[in-house]
Amino acid sequence: MGKGDKVISMSILSHIAATAEERMAYLKRASAVRRGTTGEDEAAEEDGAEAEEAAGTIELGEKRYVEMSAAEQFVLTISERGMGKRSSSYEYRITNRGGKGIVAMAVFEGKKGAKKIREKTGKLVASFPVEESDQIMLVTDGGQLIRCPVNGIRIAGRSTQGVIVFNTAQDEHVVSVERISDEGDAA
Repeated sequence: MGKGDKVISMSILSHIAATAEERMAYLKRASAVRRGTTGEDEAAEEDGAEAEEAAGTIELGEKRYVEMSAAEQFVLTISERGMGKRSSSYEYRITNRGGKGIVAMAVFEGKKGAKKIREKTGKLVASFPVEESDQIMLVTDGGQLIRCPVNGIRIAGRSTQGVIVFNTAQDEHVVSVERISDEGDAA
């Protein structure tokens, strides 16, 4: 980890053995399904290097797609400025101990190539697996609190900034996020 970095949370995700090519093919197809397109529209729009790259990808069979879809989990990531998103667990590659990690929310290149946190998003506060039926509760250092459904937070790529989940004041930061699971509560 870099200087000043610290672990903020850990969770166990279910695992399904899949190659990088299978994960990419699954993510592309799942994204097209969520948008209500076939994916062929995108292929027609690709050009140059993108088309060559797409030609080298594997086609994911229906049985494998269903298997991967059943095992897919979503990871909710929330920043101190109230930005959040859900990302597929397939977007997070498996690494061994001692790895450098991967970007979980949008950053930009600073001076001398250093990765810098966007002021709009701020530092990460929480990242954990969620279900479609869950709700989350966010608390700020100014004493504000909000409870919202997870299904209202869009599914986005791993390295995007996400959407505003909690519109905090300029001098206010999200300090805590808690998952509230729907386990048959009759509320």
